[in-house]
Amino acid sequence: MELTDLIGPNAVAADLRANSKKQFLQEIAKRAAKITGSEERDIFDVLIEREKLGTTGIGQGIAIPHGKLPNLDKLYGFFVKLERPIDFDSIDEQPVDLICLLLAPETAGADHLKALARVSRFLRNASTCEKLRGTESDDGIYALLSATTTSHAA
Repeated sequence: MELTDLIGPNAVAADLRANSKKQFLQEIAKRAAKITGSEERDIFDVLIEREKLGTTGIGQGIAIPHGKLPNLDKLYGFFVKLERPIDFDSIDEQPVDLICLLLAPETAGADHLKALARVSRFLRNASTCEKLRGTESDDGIYALLSATTTSHAA
């Protein structure tokens, strides 16, 4: 599974504005609804419920919010670089500026876990994160996602 299998060029946002975790989740739910065909409120509710189980802020300025929805036909990914870092209740208590959202069908099982692992591996690379933080456009971020996917394929 490659990142570009999950995240299309229309599912990338550079310099998104949000002042809080809740505001970010509302904004990403709105954007995800347009691409997935799911209801914005259903997406938001799933993400809030997941955050209640424990933060998806994994540290180093990175968060991977995720959830499962009954009406999805496949996995969907969204990559966001925030204009300014926000408090995400991260495990290292550092603010977050790089966020990869994953939405999966309720029946995804192992595929959902594989996608989470793939995104986590991608964002664990400090050099990659530095490049993402230095990129100002949606196309530039998508190019990095594509290039990194290619370089990790071997």
